[in-house]
Amino acid sequence: MNRENKRKKYEKNYYKTHRCSDIFTCKVCGREVIPDGAGTGHRNHCPNCLSSLHVDDEPGDRAAECGGIMEPIGVWVRGSGEWAVIHRCRRCGTLHSNRAAADDNPVKLMSIAMKPLALPPFPVERLEELAAHFGY
Repeated sequence: MNRENKRKKYEKNYYKTHRCSDIFTCKVCGREVIPDGAGTGHRNHCPNCLSSLHVDDEPGDRAAECGGIMEPIGVWVRGSGEWAVIHRCRRCGTLHSNRAAADDNPVKLMSIAMKPLALPPFPVERLEELAAHFGY
């Protein structure tokens, strides 16, 4: 890579408009992550464990100085029907939402989506009583 291209790569907001083809090793599970297969030009998390690094304040700006591990804590469905992964930084607590990629681990996505049902914030045994209390 020549000097001009290397300098351009790190200009502010470069990743907002340019494909990121960097191969990296996941800091959580240790797998090599290749951007091909993501269905997008912007790979921002590991397709195996869905973890990421806190490198952006705004998508693609690479301005975050934290560098902490962004762990997947939930999923949500956008208005278009597209799934997104909610990440929380272990170091500073920042929350970010990232589109689910085409090659993301479907078992991991489903386990995150099902977590609220598997661990409800109330005793399941009292569900009938709670439903009656709220008039259902």
